[in-house]
Amino acid sequence: MTGTLTIAGLGPGNDALVTPEVTAALEAATDVIGYIPYVARVPQRPGLNLHPSDNRVELDRALHALRLAADGARVVVVSSGDPGVFAMASAIFEAVEKHPDFLETDIRVLPGITAMLAAAASAGAPLGHDFCAINLSDNLKPWSQVEHRLRMAARGDFAMAFYNPRSKSRPHQFAEALTILREECGMDRLIIFARAISTPDEVIKTVTLGEATPEMADMRTVVLVGNSATRRLGRYVYTPRSAL
Repeated sequence: MTGTLTIAGLGPGNDALVTPEVTAALEAATDVIGYIPYVARVPQRPGLNLHPSDNRVELDRALHALRLAADGARVVVVSSGDPGVFAMASAIFEAVEKHPDFLETDIRVLPGITAMLAAAASAGAPLGHDFCAINLSDNLKPWSQVEHRLRMAARGDFAMAFYNPRSKSRPHQFAEALTILREECGMDRLIIFARAISTPDEVIKTVTLGEATPEMADMRTVVLVGNSATRRLGRYVYTPRSAL
C-alpha cells in the first residue's frame, strides 16, 4: 500500500500567504510532520495526526514521513516559507538517496512564499536585480565557507539575502559577517533588517553598513543587503533593473 508525501511551504507567517494548493494538501492529509512551531500552525481536526519534532532532526523527520507514506498515509511535511529554500525538501531527497527503497514514493513539493521575498516586498524592491541567498548558520557547513561565499557575493555585486543571521549559540558570527561586508562593500551600502515578517510583530529597519550592529538581527530576522546601485526612495528601498 503506497500513500503520498507532500512537502509544503507555509509562507513567512501570515496565514493569508499560504497558497491554496498547500491549504488543499493539508485538508487532505492524514499526517502532518514538521518542526514544532510549524506544525502548531496547522489546525487540528478529526482524522489528522500531528507529528511535531525538534529543529535538528531533519533526516529522522524525513525517514518518518517516508515510512508513513509507504504504509499508505497521506503525509504533508511542513516548512516555513518555501520548502526548497534551506528547508525540508532537500532533507527528504537526501533521505531517499540514502534509502533507495523509497525511490518510488509519490513525492510532491509545493512552493511557498519564502521570507526573503516577503521582506523585500515590505521594503520595496531591493532584490530587483541579480541577487543570492546565503544561510549564515554553520550547523551544516564550516564558517570558512560562509565567509568565502560572503566575499564572493559581495565582489560579484549581488544583492544578498541572509537567513539565520544570529542565534544565542553563535552571537559573534554576524558581527564577523558585517566586518566582511564593510571590507568588501564599504560603509554606505544599504542593509535591511526584516524581523517577524508578515506577522503583527513585523519590524523593517533600513540602515547603512556603517550604522548596522549585530544586535539588530536574531533568528526571526531576514537581512537584505543591496548592491552598489540600491537606493532609497522615500520610505522604500529598490534596486534598478537596468545593467550596472
